[in-house]
Amino acid sequence: MEIVETGIEGLKIIKPHVFADARGYFFETYNEERYLKSGINYHFVQDNISCSQYGVVRGLHFQKHPFSQAKLVQVISGRVLDIAVDLRTSSPTYGKHFAVELTGENHWQFIIPRGFAHGFSVLSEMAVFTYKCDNLYNPQSEGGIRFDDPTLAIDWKINPAYAIISDKDTKHPFFSELDKIF
Repeated sequence: MEIVETGIEGLKIIKPHVFADARGYFFETYNEERYLKSGINYHFVQDNISCSQYGVVRGLHFQKHPFSQAKLVQVISGRVLDIAVDLRTSSPTYGKHFAVELTGENHWQFIIPRGFAHGFSVLSEMAVFTYKCDNLYNPQSEGGIRFDDPTLAIDWKINPAYAIISDKDTKHPFFSELDKIF
């Protein structure tokens, strides 16, 4: 596998080695020993899958301490724009975001450490998205930032008129209204 640094500490793109032939393809989606040797030191305890249609924007979500979560995300089928926003106040990249297109064809993974808000937009007709978390979900600990925050100015690659957003996600505070979380 190849590890690609993003310029934001801890945030990495993982390009697995894919074995393809006339039958299809095979690759390891996770191998703890191999990931540890590559400096990715997480013990994942929860796996999640979501299936969403074109235009869906999920996020930006995070879990507050002590239930914050690191995530290893990947698209099984379809195409998404995956976004991570650095919420670590001591970080030189605090308030910066990074976007990567994950697809069922490129098989890339995105490792998102604790201390980030996370979200994605669906760019294909449908997308199946999976993520491993290193801490269990706790509903009382959830937080979020509005997807259309003007300070973050994220280009979700979806026309806002066609964006499908949950009621809950439209009610998140703006980045400037957040308490210092991490």
